[in-house]
Amino acid sequence: MVGIIRYGAGNIFSLTAALERLGIAYGMINNEDDFEHFDRYIIPGVGHAGAAMNKLEQTGLVPKIKSLTKPTLGICVGMQLLTAYSEEGDSKLLNIFPIKTLKFSNSAEYKVPHTGWNRVFAEKENQLFKNIPNGSHFYFVHSYFIEYNFSYTLTSTIYNNKFSASIWMDNFYGVQFHPEKSGAHGETLLLNFSKL
Repeated sequence: MVGIIRYGAGNIFSLTAALERLGIAYGMINNEDDFEHFDRYIIPGVGHAGAAMNKLEQTGLVPKIKSLTKPTLGICVGMQLLTAYSEEGDSKLLNIFPIKTLKFSNSAEYKVPHTGWNRVFAEKENQLFKNIPNGSHFYFVHSYFIEYNFSYTLTSTIYNNKFSASIWMDNFYGVQFHPEKSGAHGETLLLNFSKL
């Protein structure tokens, strides 16, 4: 069963609607004791990474999250929280991945925020993307991106510059796109995560 970590900065509705559609059992994590009831975890997130980190710290769950050994998936800002630092709010984050979250540079060709469908390309083999064709489209909405580093990049995409569309290290995964808004491929990814 999937535990969704509640800390006041996640768009829970679209995610829970997708999980219900797929028949994936889930529940909410509000305190440290709740972690015991689940075998995998999702950190959702929308909005400002610095503000989200402040809210997460206020829950007292940060040490527990950093010590997790079961599959854990950060989505959008939830993925950015897994990195060491964000230019958004000049914020120190969870530092599970020793990489940075950076701001897109605005230009006539590349508007910020980056909103829409982008093709995502595999950098490594992983069960999270099982049965998802390489180069599939996923839906993005973000002004900040996670710097490309091959050691941690699971899939990449390009918008103004190449960046990590998803990251992976041990039991921790992150996706910058919104799988719950990415049609059949996004649903496949959520199903794959439920079986990791």
